[in-house]
Amino acid sequence: QVQLIESGGGLVQAGGSLRLSCAAPGRTFSSYAVGWFRQAPGTERELVAAISWSGGSTYLEDSVKGRFTISRDDAKNTVYLQMNSLKPEDTAVYYCAKSRVGYITRRSGEYDTWGQGTQVTVST
Repeated sequence: QVQLIESGGGLVQAGGSLRLSCAAPGRTFSSYAVGWFRQAPGTERELVAAISWSGGSTYLEDSVKGRFTISRDDAKNTVYLQMNSLKPEDTAVYYCAKSRVGYITRRSGEYDTWGQGTQVTVST
């Protein structure tokens, strides 16, 4: 069973940047797509970015296009979410998740392994 560990969250001012990392220590998820979800208080968890097993395809939710970038380094068993020009509405707990499949899927039910989440807070 792959375990995922997120890091890189924190408090940042609006307009700032953070880079989240999702690591799978001792395991590999190179054959699977990986997604970054977020959940703010009182809202449902939403997919904000995903990357296919090869890294050749990516998905970005409309509100983060042009600001967020997802990438993966399979040699390090790590997927990254670079977040620039952060806004207060980006405040949420961010989760990474491994898909059951190699292609990108937006269905949360297709993701079978989740990290514990990392808090991102963007102040005005």
